[in-house]
Amino acid sequence: MTGAGDAQHHEGVVGGGYPAGAGWVVTAHGELDQDTLAPLETALASAADRHRLVVLDAASITFGDSSFLNLLLRLHQLTTLRIAAPGEQLRRLFALTGADTVLSVHPSVEDAVGGS
Repeated sequence: MTGAGDAQHHEGVVGGGYPAGAGWVVTAHGELDQDTLAPLETALASAADRHRLVVLDAASITFGDSSFLNLLLRLHQLTTLRIAAPGEQLRRLFALTGADTVLSVHPSVEDAVGGS
C-alpha cells in the first residue's frame, strides 16, 4: 500500500524530542531501515544543529539496519551523540560491526545525559 498512510507510518518512527540537561533527547521506535529512516534523520540533524549533546533514546527501536548505523556514525561526526538503552538487536549490531567502540552507548537516558 502506498500513499499518505505510508508517510504517516514512517513519521511514526520518531516519538518526539525534549530537553535534558545540556542536550536534547530524540526518541524513536519500531524498525529503522532505509525506507523508514528519513524522519529520524531529520529529527537528529535538527537537534545536532541546536544542541552540543544529542541523545537517541533507542529503548523502543526493535530493528536497525546498516543505513540506520550509517546515520548514527555520520551524526557522531557532527555532534556529541549518545545512544541510550538500545535493545538486544541494536547491541548485537553495534558489537558485530565494531560500532560499539566508536559510538557512546549508555544503559539509560539518564546515564547518557549525565555521562561523559
